[in-house]
Amino acid sequence: MEKKLLNLVLVMSIASFAFLFRGSKIRENLVVFFSKGILATLIDAYVVGTKRIEYPVRPLPKIFKTNIIFNMLFFPILSVIWVKLSYNDKLGKILLKSLIFSVPFSIAQWYLEKNSRLFKWKKWTLLHTFGSCSFTLFTIRGFVGLLKKLDKQKGNQNINN
Repeated sequence: MEKKLLNLVLVMSIASFAFLFRGSKIRENLVVFFSKGILATLIDAYVVGTKRIEYPVRPLPKIFKTNIIFNMLFFPILSVIWVKLSYNDKLGKILLKSLIFSVPFSIAQWYLEKNSRLFKWKKWTLLHTFGSCSFTLFTIRGFVGLLKKLDKQKGNQNINN
């Protein structure tokens, strides 16, 4: 079951590229995608290295100790969607919209930990997942906000279109 679920996530992630990475904000979307991939991979490598989480079923287990489909495709794509939804929002709306992603994601990961072999939490809880998900979303959203400000200072108005 786990391998089928991973394959489904892989196919859905690849299929979403055609819809998410087009239009005038392709640069920002790619920056979000790759930044989130790097951030998620670094955090997950630390968490796995300190034996807080284990991934019994994962792609390329002899090479990676983390789940690269989640870290390098699924999470970054969710972040691109989240940034698109919160791109022009103020802090209050951003906080509210972050709950739309963090809460269901945390509950889904908790459910999968209990009912599959995708995750094995050792020194990890639902609150850790919620905190790390929220932290990475806000970090990437803050990075996008910084890029918007830098582009405005340079006089490049394409980022706001």
